[in-house]
Amino acid sequence: MKKYHYILILLITGTFLAACKKDNMVYQSDYTKSYQAWLNFKASTSNAYRYQANTASWTGYSSQTIITVQNGEVVKRSYVAKNIDQKTHAVIVLKEWIEDKASLNTHQEGAATKTLDEVYLMAKNEWLLKRKDAETYFEAKNNGMISSCGYVENGCQDDCFTGISIGFIEKL
Repeated sequence: MKKYHYILILLITGTFLAACKKDNMVYQSDYTKSYQAWLNFKASTSNAYRYQANTASWTGYSSQTIITVQNGEVVKRSYVAKNIDQKTHAVIVLKEWIEDKASLNTHQEGAATKTLDEVYLMAKNEWLLKRKDAETYFEAKNNGMISSCGYVENGCQDDCFTGISIGFIEKL
C-alpha cells in the first residue's frame, strides 16, 4: 500500500511542478504556435536556412548579423555595423566582415552563432520568464516564426532590450 502512496505523491508532485513551470512563462500560447511553425519550416528546409539578427540604438547605431545554418549546424556568419552621421544623416558603414565555418567566432561583434533551435530554447528558458521588474515582448512576424523576443527591465532608459530581434528567416 505504501508503494502506491509514493507513486501517487510522485505523480501529484510532477504535475504540480509542470504546472508551475508553465505559469512561469509569458506568451506561452504564442510561443507554442511559433515553435510549431519553426518545426514545420525546419522540416521543409532540411534544417538549412539563414536568419538576420538585428540591433538598433536611439543614437543611430545599428547592426545586422546573418547566421547561415546547414544540416542544423552554423556554417557562416556575416556582420555589418552602421551609424548615422548626425550632420548629413548619411548612413556610414563602420565595420563589416564574414566568417566561414573555419573562422566562426573569430570576431567579438555580432549576434552569437546560434541555430534557431538554440534561439527558441533561450526564448523559453530565459527571455520569456515572468519577471516582476521587467516588460516582456514576443512577436512572430516571420511567417509565424520568432521575430522579436526579450524583455526590458523597468526604469531602464536607453538600449535596454535583452533578447533577439530577427529581421528575416529564409531557406537556403
